[in-house]
Amino acid sequence: MQPRNMSMSGVVDLAAVKAAQEAKAKAEQARAEAAGEGGGGGAVSPASLVIDVDEAGFERDVLQRSTEVPVVIDFWAEWCEPCKQLSPVLERLAVEYNGRFVLAKIDVDANQMLMQQFGIQGIPAVFAVVAGQALPLFQGAAAEAQIRETLDQLVQVAEQRFGLTGLTVDPDAEPGSAPAAPEMPAGPYDALLEAAVQALDAGDLGGAVQAYKNVLSDDPGNTEAKLGLAQAELLQRVQNADPQQVRKDAADRPGDAAAQIAAADLDLVGGHVEDAFGRLIDTVRRTAGDDRDAVRLRLLELFEVVGADDPRVIAARRALARALF
Repeated sequence: MQPRNMSMSGVVDLAAVKAAQEAKAKAEQARAEAAGEGGGGGAVSPASLVIDVDEAGFERDVLQRSTEVPVVIDFWAEWCEPCKQLSPVLERLAVEYNGRFVLAKIDVDANQMLMQQFGIQGIPAVFAVVAGQALPLFQGAAAEAQIRETLDQLVQVAEQRFGLTGLTVDPDAEPGSAPAAPEMPAGPYDALLEAAVQALDAGDLGGAVQAYKNVLSDDPGNTEAKLGLAQAELLQRVQNADPQQVRKDAADRPGDAAAQIAAADLDLVGGHVEDAFGRLIDTVRRTAGDDRDAVRLRLLELFEVVGADDPRVIAARRALARALF
């Protein structure tokens, strides 16, 4: 069987990839700094980059994981001779790409439902899931050069459109070992962070936004600055909003992405976290194309405001993955 669908054009806009080079460079710099610090926070072992997945663990191991790192799915079977050629190449590349994607191996004989859900007509078949969205990559055996080209495109799109810079890999970590404790970011950012807080207290939302951006330009992984920026931008968006009109627009136009986004911002500022998340997840289900993407991106921004470890965010990420998939 000849490989097909090697290009990801048509699935995502690869014309925008060139504009992603600066973001990619920053991501690689952050990755290098983490490696220089002995693996950094949340480091995983190389063995964790290739996993076996079944129907019971699909939501956890693929959909949820795809909100942190692209997941490449290798659909295979023991009797499939081309699979025996392709699978070892994908496994080797997963380790070589050093955390930029995770390879999930699915035995179609044992997971017929997943094979049907993906509409697979023959194997080997390779898909990717990025932020809950399934993308067909190729079917059949393929040359390694073609596979690398496709993976490079996938990694660039994941970084540029979804902000997924991959996992930090600790070559000395034991398989299955717990991630290392996060380290505090290095750098003299205390003054800038304090300036941002003072600007917020003074009602200078524009100044606070810029101060947080100044920190993130040098230290993209600074957790305090990311949280502060998300909060300041949210307050900036609702600063001049007419709550009554925003609520009316949302009620009158349930399928209007912009109206629901504006109402979700007000929900969150008012402390109605689950209402904000539920509103946007429902809108994701009702919309498509650019509107759906805009709603999804705003929801990810609101996740930053609340905090990744909040149980409401964890539950909403699962619901978003199901809505997208």
